[in-house]
Amino acid sequence: MAPKTSTLQDVARVAKVSTATVSRTLSHPDVVSESTRRRVAEAVKVTGYRINHAARNLRTQRSHSVLVLLPDLANPFFSTILEGISRHLSTKGYSMLIASTKQVQDSGERLIHYLDDARADGMIILDGDLEPDVVNKLENASQTQRVLFACEWVEGADFPSVRCENRQGTRLAVQHFHALGHRKIAHVTGPEGNVLMHARKDAFVDEIASLGLVLKPEWIFAADFTLEAGCLAAQDWIALQDRPTAVFCASDQLALGFISELSRHGFRVPEHVSVMGFDDIELAAQFIPSLTSIRQDRLLIGEIAATMLMERIEKPNAQHRASPTVLPVSLVARDSTASPC
Repeated sequence: MAPKTSTLQDVARVAKVSTATVSRTLSHPDVVSESTRRRVAEAVKVTGYRINHAARNLRTQRSHSVLVLLPDLANPFFSTILEGISRHLSTKGYSMLIASTKQVQDSGERLIHYLDDARADGMIILDGDLEPDVVNKLENASQTQRVLFACEWVEGADFPSVRCENRQGTRLAVQHFHALGHRKIAHVTGPEGNVLMHARKDAFVDEIASLGLVLKPEWIFAADFTLEAGCLAAQDWIALQDRPTAVFCASDQLALGFISELSRHGFRVPEHVSVMGFDDIELAAQFIPSLTSIRQDRLLIGEIAATMLMERIEKPNAQHRASPTVLPVSLVARDSTASPC
């Protein structure tokens, strides 16, 4: 004989609450007390009750999932943001789907289908380099209010976003080098056309000018956010006749690649050149030398992005914040920066 399948009523009986309370706790755990959540959770464990997600989704006309789009699935920068998104979604009974924009942005229609076909109730995009046609389709879709950006954004597009103080972080980086005594400071940029690249590069050029420092054109190294690009930028630095004594990289991965390539050629950091990154990924503190970096709270970015999106999903007719949410950054000084020798 097949074992009896546990029901909502079984959970309610063990937890000594009503079936309505069990249903509310499983669907919206944030609206009940902590003690109720614990009792229901223990009752679910004791009874072996399993939620019928298909039936719930059919009843509510929701998929109870959110699609997160990344420009690079292999980039460790995004892992903590995803953790922040997942943490908040789980409190709402939602799951997270992950896809690469390289795979889905060949047609804006394909992104819209995720929402139209009820495969996802909302979308968080961590890539500001979407094609104009894709952005246009998202802006004109009936579900546009359930789309927001995190970390990156699209200039001129009217989507809510969560981002950090990119310009302020760059100013902190240049000021740190200047305070250490550096007067020849270079910059390794992000990918051309990327909103972060422009925000950080423009702030770098402005801050260098405000301090009255010279900036030679060859001290701006075009790159992207990868380790490989950092290695290539280091080769360009080595080839210079007049080498800058400090280098600000637009990402930690760039900085780590830059330092590694210098080491392969016999240069030491910070003895021969000080190097700083942006993001403060986990590897920054463990690298040798440990990397000075501009820290952005990636966990908080993810949590706020998920919170904002869930508010739009749960309260579609409410007035929601339109202006971007901008989070502060801080400078974490470590061993890769020092006064010039």
